[in-house]
Amino acid sequence: MRKDIAGSAVAIVLCTLVLGLAYPLLTTGVAQVLFPNKADGSQVTREGRVVGTRLMSQDFEGDPAYFQPRPSQTGFAGNASGFANLGPNQRDLVDLIRERIAAYVELEQPYTPSLTTARIPVDAVTNSASGVDPHISQANARIQADRVAAVRRLPLARVLALVGEHTDGRFLGLLGEPGVNVLELNLALDKEAP
Repeated sequence: MRKDIAGSAVAIVLCTLVLGLAYPLLTTGVAQVLFPNKADGSQVTREGRVVGTRLMSQDFEGDPAYFQPRPSQTGFAGNASGFANLGPNQRDLVDLIRERIAAYVELEQPYTPSLTTARIPVDAVTNSASGVDPHISQANARIQADRVAAVRRLPLARVLALVGEHTDGRFLGLLGEPGVNVLELNLALDKEAP
């Protein structure tokens, strides 16, 4: 019996040292050497100060001078990411989507008079599964570009060029849809004009 207890204790200590200490240190070290930016959370800096990460969305508080991200069920809190868990037949979801459509039309229609509810991209009024997706669709960015260009007094062509520069393609050229990184696009806009 003592032999079994001693063997089990040694196994626990060895497993703890190898799997709880050595392996995490090794993988962290390899990641830091091979992928330093990704290992540190893909941080975005501005004037030497971290202002966010390219992996998570931020709230731009409805400021018309900035592109707006997808709605977030968690208020853009990375430590509480998640989705609404509402189904398509629930009245609460229908009401929420209607509110978001009305807010989107109110914000965008003065700058895009031809905007109708049928033309609103789905990502403009629905949150992602995580609630902090950093990308919006190209269609959503195109509609918002009219407002941002007008508010910032920039040529629409320049704003659209920035949208193109900050559009990530499909993963491996095949998977997913191209998406516009809102944080990086808004930081680029700040460099263009106040």
